[in-house]
Amino acid sequence: MSETLALDRNNQCCGRRFWFVKDICGIICAVITWLLVLYAEYVVLIVIILPISSIYPCYSAVNLMIFEVLAFLAVFSHLKAMLTDPGAVPQGNATKEAVQQLGLQEGQVVYKCPKCCCIKPERAHHCSVCQRCIRKMDHHCPWVNNCVGENNQKYFVLFTFYIAVISAHAFFLAISQFITCINGDWKECSSYSPPVTVVLLLFLVFEALLFAIFTLVMFCTQVQAIWNDETGIEQLKNESIRWQKQSPKRNMRTVFGQFSLGWFSPFSGPSFPSKKTEGCLYAV
Repeated sequence: MSETLALDRNNQCCGRRFWFVKDICGIICAVITWLLVLYAEYVVLIVIILPISSIYPCYSAVNLMIFEVLAFLAVFSHLKAMLTDPGAVPQGNATKEAVQQLGLQEGQVVYKCPKCCCIKPERAHHCSVCQRCIRKMDHHCPWVNNCVGENNQKYFVLFTFYIAVISAHAFFLAISQFITCINGDWKECSSYSPPVTVVLLLFLVFEALLFAIFTLVMFCTQVQAIWNDETGIEQLKNESIRWQKQSPKRNMRTVFGQFSLGWFSPFSGPSFPSKKTEGCLYAV
Protein backbone atom coordinates (compact mmCIF):
# COMPACT_ATOMS: atom_id res chain seq x y z
CA MET A 1 0.00 0.00 0.00
CA SER A 2 2.86 2.39 0.78
CA GLU A 3 4.34 1.78 -2.71
CA THR A 4 0.95 2.54 -4.24
CA LEU A 5 0.67 5.83 -2.36
CA ALA A 6 4.21 6.73 -3.40
CA LEU A 7 3.40 6.18 -7.05
CA ASP A 8 0.22 8.23 -6.65
CA ARG A 9 2.23 11.13 -5.24
CA ASN A 10 4.62 10.94 -8.20
CA ASN A 11 1.79 12.03 -10.48
CA GLN A 12 0.48 14.82 -8.24
CA CYS A 13 1.65 18.35 -7.46
CA CYS A 14 0.51 21.50 -5.62
CA GLY A 15 -1.17 19.61 -2.82
CA ARG A 16 -2.58 17.03 -5.25
CA ARG A 17 -4.63 19.70 -7.01
CA PHE A 18 -2.97 18.96 -10.36
CA TRP A 19 -1.87 15.87 -12.18
CA PHE A 20 1.81 16.05 -13.09
CA VAL A 21 4.03 13.31 -14.50
CA LYS A 22 7.57 13.61 -13.19
CA ASP A 23 9.31 12.41 -16.35
CA ILE A 24 12.48 14.31 -17.23
CA CYS A 25 12.13 13.67 -20.98
CA GLY A 26 8.54 14.91 -20.98
CA ILE A 27 9.42 17.98 -18.91
CA ILE A 28 12.22 18.88 -21.35
CA CYS A 29 9.87 18.46 -24.33
CA ALA A 30 7.22 20.63 -22.66
CA VAL A 31 9.78 23.37 -21.94
CA ILE A 32 11.01 23.21 -25.55
CA THR A 33 7.42 23.68 -26.71
CA TRP A 34 7.04 26.81 -24.57
CA LEU A 35 10.40 28.18 -25.77
CA LEU A 36 9.45 27.70 -29.42
CA VAL A 37 6.16 29.54 -28.86
CA LEU A 38 8.09 32.26 -27.02
CA TYR A 39 10.52 32.57 -29.95
CA ALA A 40 7.62 32.94 -32.39
CA GLU A 41 6.15 35.59 -30.07
CA TYR A 42 9.42 37.53 -30.08
CA VAL A 43 9.94 37.46 -33.84
CA VAL A 44 6.32 38.27 -34.68
CA LEU A 45 6.18 41.15 -32.18
CA ILE A 46 9.68 42.67 -32.43
CA VAL A 47 10.78 41.83 -35.96
CA ILE A 48 7.47 41.85 -37.87
CA ILE A 49 4.71 43.80 -36.12
CA LEU A 50 6.44 46.73 -34.38
CA PRO A 51 8.60 47.96 -37.32
CA ILE A 52 5.56 48.37 -39.58
CA SER A 53 3.03 49.42 -36.92
CA SER A 54 3.45 53.11 -37.77
CA ILE A 55 3.08 52.46 -41.53
CA TYR A 56 0.20 49.93 -41.38
CA PRO A 57 -1.42 50.44 -37.96
CA CYS A 58 -4.66 48.55 -38.67
CA TYR A 59 -2.86 45.63 -40.33
CA SER A 60 -0.44 45.39 -37.41
CA ALA A 61 -3.11 45.67 -34.72
CA VAL A 62 -5.36 43.01 -36.27
CA ASN A 63 -2.54 40.53 -36.82
CA LEU A 64 -1.12 41.13 -33.36
CA MET A 65 -4.50 40.53 -31.73
CA ILE A 66 -5.11 37.35 -33.75
CA PHE A 67 -1.64 35.99 -32.99
CA GLU A 68 -1.78 36.75 -29.27
CA VAL A 69 -5.24 35.22 -28.81
CA LEU A 70 -4.22 32.05 -30.67
CA ALA A 71 -0.94 31.84 -28.73
CA PHE A 72 -2.78 32.15 -25.41
CA LEU A 73 -5.29 29.45 -26.36
CA ALA A 74 -2.51 27.15 -27.58
CA VAL A 75 -0.44 27.51 -24.39
CA PHE A 76 -3.47 27.18 -22.11
CA SER A 77 -4.64 24.07 -23.99
CA HIS A 78 -1.15 22.64 -23.58
CA LEU A 79 -1.20 23.28 -19.83
CA LYS A 80 -4.66 21.73 -19.49
CA ALA A 81 -3.57 18.64 -21.44
CA MET A 82 -0.46 18.34 -19.25
CA LEU A 83 -2.00 19.03 -15.83
CA THR A 84 -5.29 17.12 -16.23
CA ASP A 85 -5.62 13.55 -15.01
CA PRO A 86 -6.00 11.65 -18.32
CA GLY A 87 -8.23 9.03 -16.70
CA ALA A 88 -5.94 7.13 -14.36
CA VAL A 89 -7.43 4.04 -12.74
CA PRO A 90 -7.02 3.97 -8.93
CA GLN A 91 -4.04 1.87 -7.93
CA GLY A 92 -4.09 -1.02 -5.54
CA ASN A 93 -7.84 -1.67 -5.79
CA ALA A 94 -7.45 -5.22 -7.09
CA THR A 95 -7.76 -6.70 -3.63
CA LYS A 96 -9.67 -9.87 -2.83
CA GLU A 97 -12.29 -7.86 -0.95
CA ALA A 98 -12.79 -5.44 -3.86
CA VAL A 99 -13.20 -8.27 -6.34
CA GLN A 100 -15.75 -9.95 -4.08
CA GLN A 101 -17.73 -6.71 -3.85
CA LEU A 102 -18.13 -6.70 -7.63
CA GLY A 103 -20.60 -9.58 -7.32
CA LEU A 104 -19.30 -11.52 -10.29
CA GLN A 105 -21.77 -13.80 -11.96
CA GLU A 106 -20.94 -17.13 -13.55
CA GLY A 107 -19.12 -16.66 -16.83
CA GLN A 108 -17.69 -13.25 -15.89
CA VAL A 109 -14.09 -12.45 -15.16
CA VAL A 110 -12.31 -9.36 -13.92
CA TYR A 111 -9.05 -8.21 -15.46
CA LYS A 112 -6.22 -7.03 -13.25
CA CYS A 113 -3.12 -5.07 -14.14
CA PRO A 114 -0.10 -6.79 -12.58
CA LYS A 115 2.00 -3.60 -12.88
CA CYS A 116 -0.15 -1.15 -10.94
CA CYS A 117 -2.34 -3.72 -9.12
CA CYS A 118 -5.67 -2.30 -10.23
CA ILE A 119 -8.94 -3.65 -11.55
CA LYS A 120 -8.48 -2.89 -15.23
CA PRO A 121 -11.52 -1.34 -16.93
CA GLU A 122 -12.46 -2.07 -20.50
CA ARG A 123 -10.33 -0.18 -23.05
CA ALA A 124 -7.78 0.85 -20.40
CA HIS A 125 -4.07 0.38 -21.07
CA HIS A 126 -1.04 0.60 -18.82
CA CYS A 127 1.41 3.45 -19.47
CA SER A 128 4.97 2.69 -18.44
CA VAL A 129 5.80 6.42 -18.16
CA CYS A 130 2.81 7.44 -16.03
CA GLN A 131 2.99 4.06 -14.24
CA ARG A 132 -0.79 3.87 -14.30
CA CYS A 133 -3.59 2.29 -16.29
CA ILE A 134 -5.32 5.02 -18.32
CA ARG A 135 -8.94 4.87 -19.47
CA LYS A 136 -9.26 5.03 -23.27
CA MET A 137 -5.54 5.70 -23.56
CA ASP A 138 -4.69 6.96 -27.04
CA HIS A 139 -0.93 7.39 -26.59
CA HIS A 140 1.64 8.97 -24.31
CA CYS A 141 2.78 12.32 -25.72
CA PRO A 142 6.12 13.65 -24.44
CA TRP A 143 5.31 17.14 -25.83
CA VAL A 144 2.57 17.51 -23.21
CA ASN A 145 4.35 15.26 -20.69
CA ASN A 146 1.20 13.21 -20.22
CA CYS A 147 -0.95 10.47 -21.62
CA VAL A 148 -3.80 11.39 -23.93
CA GLY A 149 -6.82 9.64 -22.49
CA GLU A 150 -10.48 9.90 -21.62
CA ASN A 151 -10.28 13.07 -19.52
CA ASN A 152 -7.83 15.27 -21.46
CA GLN A 153 -8.21 14.30 -25.12
CA LYS A 154 -10.22 17.46 -25.83
CA TYR A 155 -7.39 19.66 -24.54
CA PHE A 156 -4.81 17.77 -26.61
CA VAL A 157 -6.93 18.15 -29.77
CA LEU A 158 -7.30 21.88 -29.10
CA PHE A 159 -3.55 22.17 -28.49
CA THR A 160 -2.73 20.62 -31.87
CA PHE A 161 -5.42 22.73 -33.58
CA TYR A 162 -4.26 26.07 -32.19
CA ILE A 163 -0.57 25.30 -32.76
CA ALA A 164 -1.37 24.44 -36.40
CA VAL A 165 -3.34 27.67 -36.87
CA ILE A 166 -0.78 29.88 -35.12
CA SER A 167 2.02 28.26 -37.13
CA ALA A 168 0.20 28.97 -40.41
CA HIS A 169 -0.37 32.56 -39.30
CA ALA A 170 3.30 33.02 -38.33
CA PHE A 171 4.37 31.51 -41.66
CA PHE A 172 2.18 34.02 -43.54
CA LEU A 173 3.51 36.96 -41.52
CA ALA A 174 7.15 35.92 -41.95
CA ILE A 175 6.85 35.49 -45.73
CA SER A 176 4.99 38.81 -46.07
CA GLN A 177 7.63 40.61 -44.00
CA PHE A 178 10.45 39.06 -46.00
CA ILE A 179 8.90 40.22 -49.27
CA THR A 180 8.30 43.69 -47.82
CA CYS A 181 11.93 43.98 -46.72
CA ILE A 182 13.26 42.89 -50.10
CA ASN A 183 11.08 45.34 -52.02
CA GLY A 184 11.60 48.25 -49.58
CA ASP A 185 14.11 49.70 -47.15
CA TRP A 186 15.57 47.25 -44.62
CA LYS A 187 15.91 50.04 -42.05
CA GLU A 188 12.16 50.66 -42.16
CA CYS A 189 11.07 47.04 -42.00
CA SER A 190 13.36 45.85 -39.20
CA SER A 191 15.37 47.25 -36.31
CA TYR A 192 18.02 44.57 -36.89
CA SER A 193 20.63 44.36 -39.63
CA PRO A 194 19.59 42.57 -42.85
CA PRO A 195 21.56 39.33 -42.08
CA VAL A 196 20.11 39.05 -38.57
CA THR A 197 16.60 39.79 -39.85
CA VAL A 198 16.92 37.12 -42.56
CA VAL A 199 18.13 34.50 -40.06
CA LEU A 200 15.31 35.28 -37.61
CA LEU A 201 12.66 35.17 -40.33
CA LEU A 202 14.03 32.00 -41.94
CA PHE A 203 14.09 30.16 -38.63
CA LEU A 204 10.51 31.28 -37.94
CA VAL A 205 9.46 30.06 -41.41
CA PHE A 206 11.12 26.69 -40.81
CA GLU A 207 9.61 26.35 -37.32
CA ALA A 208 6.14 27.41 -38.46
CA LEU A 209 6.11 25.10 -41.48
CA LEU A 210 7.38 22.11 -39.49
CA PHE A 211 4.94 22.54 -36.61
CA ALA A 212 2.01 23.34 -38.91
CA ILE A 213 2.44 20.04 -40.75
CA PHE A 214 3.16 17.98 -37.63
CA THR A 215 0.29 19.31 -35.53
CA LEU A 216 -2.17 19.27 -38.43
CA VAL A 217 -1.45 15.57 -38.96
CA MET A 218 -1.89 14.94 -35.23
CA PHE A 219 -5.13 16.93 -35.19
CA CYS A 220 -6.59 14.97 -38.10
CA THR A 221 -5.47 11.67 -36.56
CA GLN A 222 -7.13 12.53 -33.24
CA VAL A 223 -10.38 13.65 -34.83
CA GLN A 224 -10.48 10.46 -36.92
CA ALA A 225 -9.88 8.34 -33.81
CA ILE A 226 -12.68 10.10 -31.93
CA TRP A 227 -15.03 9.88 -34.92
CA ASN A 228 -14.41 6.13 -35.31
CA ASP A 229 -14.38 5.47 -31.54
CA GLU A 230 -11.04 3.70 -31.70
CA THR A 231 -7.96 4.98 -29.91
CA GLY A 232 -4.51 5.11 -31.43
CA ILE A 233 -3.19 2.26 -29.27
CA GLU A 234 -6.21 0.11 -30.21
CA GLN A 235 -5.50 0.71 -33.89
CA LEU A 236 -1.80 0.00 -33.41
CA LYS A 237 -2.44 -3.29 -31.59
CA ASN A 238 -5.30 -4.14 -33.95
CA GLU A 239 -7.44 -5.08 -30.97
CA SER A 240 -10.74 -6.80 -31.54
CA ILE A 241 -13.74 -4.58 -30.86
CA ARG A 242 -15.43 -5.82 -27.66
CA TRP A 243 -17.26 -2.62 -26.86
CA GLN A 244 -20.45 -1.25 -28.35
CA LYS A 245 -19.56 1.48 -30.79
CA GLN A 246 -21.55 4.70 -30.77
CA SER A 247 -22.43 6.94 -33.67
CA PRO A 248 -19.71 9.39 -34.80
CA LYS A 249 -21.74 12.38 -33.64
CA ARG A 250 -22.18 10.85 -30.19
CA ASN A 251 -18.46 10.12 -30.04
CA MET A 252 -17.70 13.76 -30.75
CA ARG A 253 -20.16 14.89 -28.07
CA THR A 254 -18.59 12.51 -25.56
CA VAL A 255 -15.24 14.26 -25.94
CA PHE A 256 -16.27 17.85 -26.69
CA GLY A 257 -19.83 18.08 -25.33
CA GLN A 258 -22.83 19.50 -27.18
CA PHE A 259 -21.78 21.44 -30.27
CA SER A 260 -21.18 25.09 -29.38
CA LEU A 261 -18.35 27.57 -29.12
CA GLY A 262 -17.31 25.57 -26.06
CA TRP A 263 -15.84 23.00 -28.44
CA PHE A 264 -13.02 25.48 -29.13
CA SER A 265 -12.54 26.56 -25.53
CA PRO A 266 -9.92 24.95 -23.26
CA PHE A 267 -11.76 26.51 -20.30
CA SER A 268 -14.72 24.13 -20.55
CA GLY A 269 -14.11 20.47 -19.77
CA PRO A 270 -15.26 17.49 -21.82
CA SER A 271 -18.41 15.58 -21.02
CA PHE A 272 -17.04 12.55 -19.23
CA PRO A 273 -18.92 9.28 -19.64
CA SER A 274 -20.10 7.61 -16.46
CA LYS A 275 -17.40 5.46 -14.90
CA LYS A 276 -19.25 2.32 -13.88
CA THR A 277 -17.59 -0.64 -12.26
CA GLU A 278 -19.27 -2.89 -14.82
CA GLY A 279 -16.77 -1.58 -17.35
CA CYS A 280 -14.22 -3.91 -15.77
CA LEU A 281 -16.20 -7.05 -16.55
CA TYR A 282 -16.14 -9.14 -19.71
CA ALA A 283 -18.34 -12.12 -20.53
CA VAL A 284 -16.27 -15.16 -21.48
